[in-house]
Amino acid sequence: MLTAADNQLLTQTGPGTPMGELFRRFWLPALLPSELPEPDCAPVRLRMLGEDLIAWRNTDGSYGVMQNACPHRGASMFFGRNEENGLRCVYHGWKFDVEGSCVDMPNEPAESNFKHKIKAAAYPAAHWGGFIWVYMGPRAVQPELPHYDWCLTENPNRTYYKWMQESNYLQGLEGNIDSSHASFLHRFFDMDHPWNTNRTRRGTLLFEHGAPQLTAKETEFGFIYGAQRTLQTGEYYWRVTPYVLPVYTVIPNPGGEGGGFFVLPRDDKTSWWFTISPRGAQLAAMPDAPPYVELEPGSWRQSANKDNDYLIDREAQRKVNYTGLPTNRVQDGAVTESMGPVMDRTAEHLASADLAIIFMRRTLLKLARQLQQGIEPEFSKHPEWARVWPIDAVNSENNLGDLWQRYHSTIFSEGVVKARGSVQR
Repeated sequence: MLTAADNQLLTQTGPGTPMGELFRRFWLPALLPSELPEPDCAPVRLRMLGEDLIAWRNTDGSYGVMQNACPHRGASMFFGRNEENGLRCVYHGWKFDVEGSCVDMPNEPAESNFKHKIKAAAYPAAHWGGFIWVYMGPRAVQPELPHYDWCLTENPNRTYYKWMQESNYLQGLEGNIDSSHASFLHRFFDMDHPWNTNRTRRGTLLFEHGAPQLTAKETEFGFIYGAQRTLQTGEYYWRVTPYVLPVYTVIPNPGGEGGGFFVLPRDDKTSWWFTISPRGAQLAAMPDAPPYVELEPGSWRQSANKDNDYLIDREAQRKVNYTGLPTNRVQDGAVTESMGPVMDRTAEHLASADLAIIFMRRTLLKLARQLQQGIEPEFSKHPEWARVWPIDAVNSENNLGDLWQRYHSTIFSEGVVKARGSVQR
């Protein structure tokens, strides 16, 4: 369990908080490109790390993110006119560029230089690897955009998703580094049911072995943890999940490229999920398969939510799957939101299956405290550290470090296809 002080430090990410300052040292996914589809399109509201912001796309195609409230009288810039490479407040016509500089003040005399004294809070934004990213930290330490593998490679089946969850980011993040929960929360009894989109032998191995042996290893990008399940053949089923600072995880999938997950603080009581599915287009084409995520019309909230008990089907819970809930994303949302907006971790009882959660908390607490002492995170200087893959493998390897080194040295030096064939089967 955590102390109340540590729980507060981990879960609060607004301006001026230690964890908020740490998060602001990284580029973070903020929007889908479809939200700003063309130059001079309508601006959109954005809430991130407890700040209310407005995002827009310039005439030249670049992106801007600035404070919601106009520095003049506080009117929302959401109603602004997006024109000629700037966003203009409709209240008095003050116009701002992507740097937050006031470039026009038409309600002041032409000879006035007052506009040069006005500066709005604004953040760099960029389209990269399927998302629009924002950097909300000090410009002096602004890093290069991270080199996640899916930012650098093509996959025609890869699909990008976004939705909002009504709980603190940490609850969702902890679920993504909790391998044993997949053996229960995501278990199927009827493997051929349309809800089940993973009908491979690997899927059944998860359900047959609910108590994996966990190992964690610190890395330059964060850490990896391996869930090892011993099979009757004497071999081991390994699922190795990389945790990349500050909140990115890559969930192992049979066959190679894993599913990527960001769980980011919208504020202290809600979070954004951004996911990268390597099989998204394939899943969408499966007959009768449920959508990967389904949203309420005009909302970022899942249509299966706490107001309708996440569409739980008790008959399905008896015959189809462990929960009676339709998809992994609904299942994850139901349990993590049910903890309340901010879980009280002083009352929890962690077990050996929670090794990675303990590892992650210690990592974030250490980095936040180091930043308070003026020590910047080393990761931000090395965008290449983000290029990692998970492992889903059955073999005789019994050492996490050796398995990881062999897999990654092969996958990036000799090619993905060869690595899959040599390590997995």
